[in-house]
Amino acid sequence: MRKSVLKTLLFTIVILLLVLAGGSFYMLDYALGAQRLPYSTYYSQLYEQEPGIEEWVDSLKRTGTLRDTFVVLSDGERSHALYARNSAAKGKTAILVHGYKDAAVKMLPYAKLYHDVGMNFVLPDLHGHGLSDGDDIQMGWKDRLAIEEWMRIATKAFTHPGDTARLYLHGISMGAATVMNVAGDNPAHLVAAVEDSGYTSAWDEFEKELRGRFSLPAFPLLYATSWLCEAKYGWNFREASPLAQVAKARCPMLFIHGDADDFVPTEMVYPLYEAKQGEKELWVTKGSEHVRSLRDHPNAYRKKVMDFLRKHE
Repeated sequence: MRKSVLKTLLFTIVILLLVLAGGSFYMLDYALGAQRLPYSTYYSQLYEQEPGIEEWVDSLKRTGTLRDTFVVLSDGERSHALYARNSAAKGKTAILVHGYKDAAVKMLPYAKLYHDVGMNFVLPDLHGHGLSDGDDIQMGWKDRLAIEEWMRIATKAFTHPGDTARLYLHGISMGAATVMNVAGDNPAHLVAAVEDSGYTSAWDEFEKELRGRFSLPAFPLLYATSWLCEAKYGWNFREASPLAQVAKARCPMLFIHGDADDFVPTEMVYPLYEAKQGEKELWVTKGSEHVRSLRDHPNAYRKKVMDFLRKHE
């Protein structure tokens, strides 16, 4: 009788472990599997979402101002970016970072803000996105290292004799998390950073999605998936923490979040803002859902960002 009970218990444990393992592989692929679209589709989506931007983009293309390039990063991967020079920049360059399962093209409306005030801009495709290498999404954590390489590349490419390199970061959603992660490393020449709709950590965002989409608690699936991520990709959900990084950031930062955001909940911006030491500003936009602040409040958004930049030229 005891042997029968023990066998049943062991069998049940094995089945549960297999289910957990299978669930973890599924969740990892669901959350971090790259899903690329043809690059022309990103442009089509942009023009549908932001019809006013097409004329400006076309003008940049006609004059050869908007270009793209590939570089080989230190880890051997190819990384792609769109960029535009500005003759008035004098060493000022904005690096703008797109969101989850998106591409650099979607940052063109934000890039226009910086180009209009005389800055160069660089729009990288993150690992596993757009035309850059990679089959997995890094949630802004290892991505920070690629952005820091792009910052060094931009410094060399856009700084002429007599100019002083001055770099600005601006990201939305996962790109905002990337920006905060970069800011916490305090790279050279970083003057100021804007994060729009970023999350406190990959763990917090996945836990919220697990509960909201699947009605499941964090234990045990999120724990197991995080361990699997570390084994497969070399990082885990807890260490991917903009909250921890922003506490180390020395550059001035502007935090933007919509008060109707339920994808990256609005309440995440408050601990991020509190964690940041030194110069900082917070703007919570009325009625805006996830990364909709620019679209909903274009004039106010432009003014808020430009006023912030002028303080930190």
